[in-house]
Formats: sequence, structure tokens, C-alpha cells
Amino acid sequence: MKLSHYVIALGCISLSNCSNHTKDNCIKNTFQVTATAYNSLAYQTNSNPNITAFGDSLKPGLRYIAVSRDLLDSGLIHNTKVKIQGFDSLFTVKDKMNRRYRKRIDIYMDNDVIKAIKWGKKKVVIEYCIQPKDSITN
Repeated sequence: MKLSHYVIALGCISLSNCSNHTKDNCIKNTFQVTATAYNSLAYQTNSNPNITAFGDSLKPGLRYIAVSRDLLDSGLIHNTKVKIQGFDSLFTVKDKMNRRYRKRIDIYMDNDVIKAIKWGKKKVVIEYCIQPKDSITN
């Protein structure tokens, strides 16, 4: 086999490998939800306000949200990255809300009560991806 054939064969192999490394396929979900804000203070949560319902520790300065449990059923699970309308960066699902709430998120705002009050209650659009299940293992 000539050298040019090897180059062509390697080029085809590398191109096929490159196609496997493109952006992961995902199922994109978009919802309009009611967004409120919360702080890691005992009177807003419970006696241990820095620990989430998933058992994670809240860290001031990071972008976390709590989600209503119906959204958990829609694939918005623990550690999912979420784009919230009006924000430039992504948020991470780190907490879940009381069962009485539906189609709702709660944005973590550290201990800044004034900021949370100013946020208030708004309708926003959220977007997130769910990785497709592998048909071989599931």
C-alpha cells in the first residue's frame, strides 16, 4: 500500500473519531416556572440551613437552585446545569423544595436577604439537557 493510501485511511479514521467528540446529544427541556429566592438561614429552611435536601453543603457565591419535585420528575435532577432567563451563567440543582410547590425554582442567594427580597417572585424560562439513556444498559 502506498503512503498516500495510509494518509487517506488515517484521515478517515480521525474524521470518524472527531464526529464522536462533538457536543453530547441531549434532550433539551424548556419550562416556564415561577422563580423565587432563598437564603441559607434557619428561619427560611430548617435548623441546619447550609445542608440541602440532597445532603450537599451550600457554598456562598456559587449559583445553586432548589427545584419543585414535579420538575425532578421531568429530569431536572440533582447536579443538573440549568440556564435561567435573565442570567448569563448556569445554575446547578442542589436542593429540592417542599412537596406543595409545582413548576417552581428557588434561587440561592447566600445570606443576602435584601437581594432575595428584591428578586421577589417572577415567571422565568429555564432550559436544561437530559442525557439520553443508553439502550444497551437500560
